[in-house]
Amino acid sequence: MTRSILITGCSSGIGLDAAHGLRARGWRVFASCRQAADCDRLRAEGFESPRIDHADPASIVEGLTEVLEATGGTLDALFNNGAWGLPALVEDTPREALEAIFHANVFGVHDLTRRVIPVMRRQGQGRIVTCSSVLGFVAAQFRGPYCATKFALEGLTDALRLEMRGTGIHVVLIEPGPIGTAFRRNAALQYERWIDPASSVRTDDYRFRVEKRLYRPDGPDRFELPPAAVTAKLVRALETRNPRARYFVTTPTFLAAALKRILPTRTADRLLARQ
Repeated sequence: MTRSILITGCSSGIGLDAAHGLRARGWRVFASCRQAADCDRLRAEGFESPRIDHADPASIVEGLTEVLEATGGTLDALFNNGAWGLPALVEDTPREALEAIFHANVFGVHDLTRRVIPVMRRQGQGRIVTCSSVLGFVAAQFRGPYCATKFALEGLTDALRLEMRGTGIHVVLIEPGPIGTAFRRNAALQYERWIDPASSVRTDDYRFRVEKRLYRPDGPDRFELPPAAVTAKLVRALETRNPRARYFVTTPTFLAAALKRILPTRTADRLLARQ
């Protein structure tokens, strides 16, 4: 039988590459997007594309209903991928901005996952894979809002993995580092919406440490990999009989995990403060 998967955040980048990669492997892919226009574009490419916006609870219900009606009430896998970033100091982040990023990156993911679990319980099997980040276990300056959401996802996912033991439902984290996507461009939009660097006590840091990178026209970050690197780990998470709890992607992620295990916090802080 053809296996089915629902992927969120498929308008570009990791989600789009995963949709193409899994379809090529014979999966029935439901490639969801936040914007209706992106769903229309993917339907023109032959995908089934329900609209799911993590910040819109009604779209989560409607999108999942559309998927289950198409499959006859089954779903083999969920890839929680949709998210956005906000480059900002914690002290400059308005409460409303933190609420917005948590709605998109955590609450919507949680809502969708909860609704999928009963489907997988009835089947006696399923895979729930969540895309976290190296910033889900190592914090970084000017990344506090995004780190907070990914740390939260890691905690929820770890707890869920323990709770799903013996059910046939495998719960997995994928933790990328720098991946070549539109993430930086989308983060710039959120930065412009929420942050006023001119009013910050660290205006110069925003100019030379944030904006220089956020708007730079030159090539990829050091150690950056294409979205296909994430898809390769996703395939392993979905198709390996006994998947790992975590799959790292990119050299910085492996390095950060190793340093977190061996370095005292004070030493790690000195290193991270230079980044």
